[in-house]
Amino acid sequence: MSISVLIVDDHEVVRLGLQTQLAEPDIEVVGQAQDAKAAVALATQVRPQIVLLDVRMPDTDGLDLLEELRTIVPDSRVIILSAYDNPTYVARAITLGASDYVLKGSGKAELLASIRAVASGDRARQSALVRRIEAVLKSTSEAPVSGAALTTRESQVLRHLALGLSNKDIGRSLSISIETVKEHVQNVLRKMGVIDRTQAAVEAVRQGVV
Repeated sequence: MSISVLIVDDHEVVRLGLQTQLAEPDIEVVGQAQDAKAAVALATQVRPQIVLLDVRMPDTDGLDLLEELRTIVPDSRVIILSAYDNPTYVARAITLGASDYVLKGSGKAELLASIRAVASGDRARQSALVRRIEAVLKSTSEAPVSGAALTTRESQVLRHLALGLSNKDIGRSLSISIETVKEHVQNVLRKMGVIDRTQAAVEAVRQGVV
């Protein structure tokens, strides 16, 4: 049985190029959408196994659309296909339920491998970019910063914070409330001796925490 794929990208030339690349015996492109509204309508109608989703969309943030798709078609798996090698995008995508994150500059073989791996549930074959960010998100080692050792949870929050995640995204990733996230963030700022999240993120990167 073929793997059904829905392509969501606002550039027609990209959509057509992807359709050509995906012309394989075991893959069937069941639809193309150029914006969020069309993507939601098509996904609801065809229930694809895989959604190839661009990060930048004309009418919405692609990652917001990812969150919506994971709600309305929970059995569909989403692969983010982006031109941006941005750790914040990758971290948000993982937190929101993306199965993989592939760069548009990747070769045909890598894209096909991702689609087949995601369809089969083989998480071991995720892109190196996703594996690297997931390792950061899942890290539980304590990281001494500015002479004050953070707790394990505070270290986790700092890593998420340094990747640019919001309190909501951090809470979702760590399965804690936004209020608890806020408390941990304040503790992190105090222990690090910085005044805001940006300074904390810069210091975390400088010290190799992420």
